[in-house]
Amino acid sequence: MKIYEKLLLENKAWATEKIQDDPEYFSRLADIQKPDFLWIGCSDSRVPANEITNTQPGEIFVHRNIANMVVHTDVNLLSVLDYAVTHLKVKHVIVCGHYGCGGVKAAMTNHDYKQVLNMWLRNIKDVYRIHRDELNSMADEQQKFDRLVELNVQEQVIHLAKTSIIQRAWKNEQRPHLHGWVYGLKDGLIKPVFEMPANTNIDHLYEYDDL
Repeated sequence: MKIYEKLLLENKAWATEKIQDDPEYFSRLADIQKPDFLWIGCSDSRVPANEITNTQPGEIFVHRNIANMVVHTDVNLLSVLDYAVTHLKVKHVIVCGHYGCGGVKAAMTNHDYKQVLNMWLRNIKDVYRIHRDELNSMADEQQKFDRLVELNVQEQVIHLAKTSIIQRAWKNEQRPHLHGWVYGLKDGLIKPVFEMPANTNIDHLYEYDDL
């Protein structure tokens, strides 16, 4: 059996088990999608949103990329954000990073990862630059690494608040609440590290006055 064929076999077994447990399971899923949450997470295969939150399909709308970034030139991210906030009317947007993130670790080095990855990692290097004093005061490299993971999540949440998508929803509907979390690979626990309730004040430079 080829390795990918095992995935198809497991899918059939999973679908059969679901129907045996609940004959209407797929019928309900097919009818409507009304998630309360948008999850912006890392592409790391060890951090599946549904499993670590013990939620079911249909409960969380998910976008994933390397190091859970909110980049304002990323049309993929912005289209997901717009659809989730404007059309699905999610109440919460969660940016979830994880300790041991390879993207954050790579950004802490001066290694050349070639053009595309260099462009992406530069966004994380900007987070380091903003918080350089705090990070450089840490002698322990693991502590510095963990803290950069947390600060990266914080900055991505702030990037969300800078978008017209979020600001328009805040102004008109007083939602969504923005959360910054970090998942621990070693213990399976999620640590909240930053929050921005709807209508949190941000730097006036980034506020839109004609929404």
